[in-house]
Amino acid sequence: MSSTPVAGPAPTGPTSGPDVGLVGRPAPDRPRGGPGRPGRRIRPVSAGTRPGPRRRVVRHWPQYLAISPYYLIFSVFMLFPVLYTVYLAFQKWDGIGDMHFVGFQQFRYLWDDPVFWLSVRNTLVIWVLSTVPMLFMALVLAVLVNSTKRFTAFYRVALFIPSITSLVAIAILFGAIFSNNFGLINAILKSLHVSAVPWMSNEWTIKLVIAALMTWQWTGYNAIIYLAGLQAIPSEVYEAARMDGAGPARIFFSITVPLLRPIILFTVVVSTVTGLQSFTEPQVLFGSDAATNPNSGGPGQAGLTTLLYFYHQAFDNNDFGYGAAIVWAFFLLILLIVLVNWRLVQRKERRP
Repeated sequence: MSSTPVAGPAPTGPTSGPDVGLVGRPAPDRPRGGPGRPGRRIRPVSAGTRPGPRRRVVRHWPQYLAISPYYLIFSVFMLFPVLYTVYLAFQKWDGIGDMHFVGFQQFRYLWDDPVFWLSVRNTLVIWVLSTVPMLFMALVLAVLVNSTKRFTAFYRVALFIPSITSLVAIAILFGAIFSNNFGLINAILKSLHVSAVPWMSNEWTIKLVIAALMTWQWTGYNAIIYLAGLQAIPSEVYEAARMDGAGPARIFFSITVPLLRPIILFTVVVSTVTGLQSFTEPQVLFGSDAATNPNSGGPGQAGLTTLLYFYHQAFDNNDFGYGAAIVWAFFLLILLIVLVNWRLVQRKERRP
C-alpha cells in the first residue's frame, strides 16, 4: 500500500541561490527588468565622472549672463576705484598733470599732520555723542512699541521715516533750528528769558548739533531692528519672569538685553561704520562758511570730520594722492575700532 506524501506549508524564508536576496527580493547585483526586457544596473556616480567647473559654467551660462551686469558695474564703478586709490596713495598728483611716485611720504606727512589728528578727534567725539544715546533710545522705543497692541504699523512707519529722508534736507533744517541769531531753539530760550546759546560757533555745541542730527536720523532705523529681535523672543519667558515677581526694569536688563546681544552687536558694528563716516552733516552745515577755506568744519574747525578733511584736500586743494592716504589710514582706524567693539561685546556675551 503506497502512501501519498502530504504537502507541507510553503517556505516563507529566503531561498538559497546567488540571485535571490532577502525576503525573496533580487540581490543588488541582479539586473532589473521584466521577462524579455534587458535590465539596467544602477551604478553609483564616482567623483571622477562629475562635471568639472568649466562644464558647470557652460551648463549654467544663461544664469551667469543674467547676473553679469551687476558684477560689471560693481567692478567698474566700485572695485576698480578702490584698488586705484591704493596706487594713488603712493603718488603725488593734482588730477591733471603727471603722477610722481613718492612712496610712503604721504603717510609720513599724515602722521605729523595736526589737522588730520584734529579731524580724527572730532569724528570720534561726534561718534560717541551720537551712537551711545542713539542705540539706547532705539532699544527703549522698540520695547515700548513691542508692548503696544494698537497702531503698531503707524509707529513702525513713523520710526523709519527719518532714515529715508534726504540727509541734505535734514541738515538744512537743523541748521535753521540751531541758528545763532534766528534759530527756533534760541527763540524758545529767549521767550523763557534764558540767554541764547551759540550753537553754530562754539566748539562743543557744534559737535552736539551734528550728533543730534545723526541721532535723529538713525534712532528709528535701529529701533526697527530691535523690534524685530524682540518679536522673536517667546512671550513665555516674560510671563515666567512676571510670575516670579520681576519688575519692568529687572525684565529689561535681565531678559531683554541678554537675549538681544547678537542684534545689539550688529547695530553697534553698523553704527560704528556709519557714524565714523559722517560727511554730509558738517559739509552742509559749514561747507560754505568761508569762501577762502571751504569745507573747514566751521569755527575753530570743530566740525571737521576725517572724511570732510579728505574731501577738502582732494577736491579743494587738488591733492588726490594725499586724499587717498587719508582715506586708507582712516579705513584702518575704523577697522580697528570695529574689531575692538566686536571683542568687547563678544566677551560680555561669553560671561556666564
